[in-house]
Amino acid sequence: MKIKKTFPYLIAILIFVIASVLYFNPVLKGQKIKQSDITQFKGMSKEIADYRVEKGEEPYWTGSAFSGMPAYQLSAYYPNDYIKMLDSTLRFLPRPADYVFLYFLGFFLLLSALKVEWKLAILGALSFGFSTYLIIIFGAGHNAKAHAIAYMPMVMAGVLWVFRKKYLLGFVIAALAMALEINSNHPQMTYYLGFTLLILGIVKLIDAIQEKAYKPFIKQSVVIVFAMVLGLGVNSTRLLAMKEYASFSTRGKTELTIEPNGAPKQVTEGLSKEYITEYSYGLAETMNLFIPRFMGGGTYEELGKNSSFYETLKSHPQIGPVQASQASKQVLTYWGDQTIIEAPAYIGAVIVFLFLLGIFLVKGTLKKWLVAATIFSIVLSWGKNFEIITNLFIDYVPLYNKFRAVSSIQVIAEICIPLLGILALKEFFSKEISSDEKKNALKKAFYILSGIVVFFLIFGSNLFSFEGFRDTNYQQIPGLVEALISDRKAMLFDDSLRSLILISISFAILWFFLKNKLNQTKSIVAFAVIILFDLVSVDINYVNKDSFEKARNIEKPFQLTAIDKQILKDKSYYRVANFPSPLQDGRTSYFFNSIGGYHAAKMGRYQELFDYQIAKNNMEVLNMLNAKYFIIPDQKGNKSVHENPDANGSVWFVSNLKLVNSADEEIKALDSLKTKTEAVIDASKFKVENNFKRDSLATIKLTKYDVTTLTYESSAAKNQFAVFSEIYYKDGWNAYVDGKLMPYYRVDYVLRGMEIPAGKHTIKFKFEPTIIKKGNTITLTSYFLLLIIPIGWFFYEKKKK
Repeated sequence: MKIKKTFPYLIAILIFVIASVLYFNPVLKGQKIKQSDITQFKGMSKEIADYRVEKGEEPYWTGSAFSGMPAYQLSAYYPNDYIKMLDSTLRFLPRPADYVFLYFLGFFLLLSALKVEWKLAILGALSFGFSTYLIIIFGAGHNAKAHAIAYMPMVMAGVLWVFRKKYLLGFVIAALAMALEINSNHPQMTYYLGFTLLILGIVKLIDAIQEKAYKPFIKQSVVIVFAMVLGLGVNSTRLLAMKEYASFSTRGKTELTIEPNGAPKQVTEGLSKEYITEYSYGLAETMNLFIPRFMGGGTYEELGKNSSFYETLKSHPQIGPVQASQASKQVLTYWGDQTIIEAPAYIGAVIVFLFLLGIFLVKGTLKKWLVAATIFSIVLSWGKNFEIITNLFIDYVPLYNKFRAVSSIQVIAEICIPLLGILALKEFFSKEISSDEKKNALKKAFYILSGIVVFFLIFGSNLFSFEGFRDTNYQQIPGLVEALISDRKAMLFDDSLRSLILISISFAILWFFLKNKLNQTKSIVAFAVIILFDLVSVDINYVNKDSFEKARNIEKPFQLTAIDKQILKDKSYYRVANFPSPLQDGRTSYFFNSIGGYHAAKMGRYQELFDYQIAKNNMEVLNMLNAKYFIIPDQKGNKSVHENPDANGSVWFVSNLKLVNSADEEIKALDSLKTKTEAVIDASKFKVENNFKRDSLATIKLTKYDVTTLTYESSAAKNQFAVFSEIYYKDGWNAYVDGKLMPYYRVDYVLRGMEIPAGKHTIKFKFEPTIIKKGNTITLTSYFLLLIIPIGWFFYEKKKK
């Protein structure tokens, strides 16, 4: 009997494994997917990985990027992280098939929590997991985002089980899933999950008020909240470390009140509105959800030889067919307003049709929740294109201004639309709803959605200009922009026709079911075929076998160049500046200590140092960062290395302290500061005695660099003031003189400064973050409660029965 009950779940898992591996079949040959963000991550985290191997412990700091930064948001393993072990067990497939398997599994659990029978639940899981947005993020390397999205349905499943009064099951699933969600380390996706659950809670509260069912709602809410708290609790070390660093990062509040040009600055406690809304979905672009290339698809698309673009290029006297064919493989077809887009966020014409059917057919709380959450998600994804709502959230909703790329909030719709679509099929196949009601709902859904698609088929080419902001790239060839616009119109027409056909087939399947021409099983199989065709045929245009390479190329993505070898001959301690975009460069950190790096949450003051000083080519600031080598491209992009003989080195004594009273004064003082002899310090933050005199014979030097421990030797006849070319971070770094803890200060806006007593001394800076120990105590307590409460609950319920 038990085997019979578990059989559907075993079948589901087998199907999910096969589907995941089949789509990413190059993993069977040992190949790995190329991911630009992961390539940059490998460069940024190499020093940390090497330290782990050599020392067998975590550094929690890296000196190889941004002149030094905490590793909490980069690469950090925390003690007693048992939930990561559970995650590793669930992700047993090769990457990225493991994440897709989690997509399937999580959505299957969510549908199971809603009493959807297993065949439909499998269909729903495949519909969710192959949604284009969830696949294309692998191409960019957004693994943490995919990881977090995969656990979102599991958390929702646990919550819904609690609302179904399956308290113990719901509590365990919600707590574990929330723990896994937090562990995936993508706060933005978890934040959006919070909105989804909040909307569900509001809808449930309204129902409770209407039905006067206060006690059950309060009990359910308490169980859910406690499960969430335990899920957070087992990740306490990670969360506390993240919270500590957040105020120092670009997500924290700036102290500056002026812009780099001296104009007044709008002071915020998070990111700027421009940065938050840089990637805003266009209102019309929302049609991408069911017409894939409504706005030209991804930034680049292959048009091929049947395009007007190819014909125009081919007929040009200086180009010809060979070059035209090559150029037509990567064309700027996207004509929306976003800076770059990997692919359209296509949920599927069939799934959107079923979602619309659900609006007319599904009754009760679930429909209200899913429709409200979908609308909420889409409206907020418009960002700067619907400023009245976006600005309200940025200004007044806690934490909303900590995240960029508002278009990402469409992930809520990515979950809610297929969920309501599958619930629509569940109701359509049930015998509790009359045939007439099903027929009316089916007709309404078909007429509305097909009507929208037909409208764009007929009038689409006349509604828009189809002009993109990058079209200037093609203006040098007469008629090429016009040819591209013609191709964009053709893409809209072709994909509108494609969606109309898929919607019509979906309508026909359900119509034949109503007429008893198809039974439920055959209908589900038919939908499985058409949905997989619909989604996979779009997905494969963006992430396919060409996205994979040999594993060794992925594991070691950067190879030494002649420039690298030349710099590596220097065995001293220095930093490298790789221009023109050092803040978008993880490669340099793979081989050297870099003044740049690649991370969305770099230290806020360091970003400001770049914006206010380095962007103005302030060599004194580069000198104080110990930038000894510059890698600079020429006009053709060919790079060469230039040694900077004026770099200040790892540490030096200054003869004068310049006292200021604000961050504005401090950053402006760097305009003319002679960093080898002067240092600027904010006297409103640090009280330091300016009573030393420069000893011309005094010496100080770095004798050992060990990532988390920097050792210096000094010799001076009088007290001196030293400036270290290391980033100031008070919550972790301690300074010792001959083993005695000593104070140090922030100088030159980002660096460390310290009074050095007369005589010969050994100075050590050690990274000793207390937050790890504090977090670990809470983590272990939470694990204990997560274990003991369900056991006690189980035996209590058993005894009660």
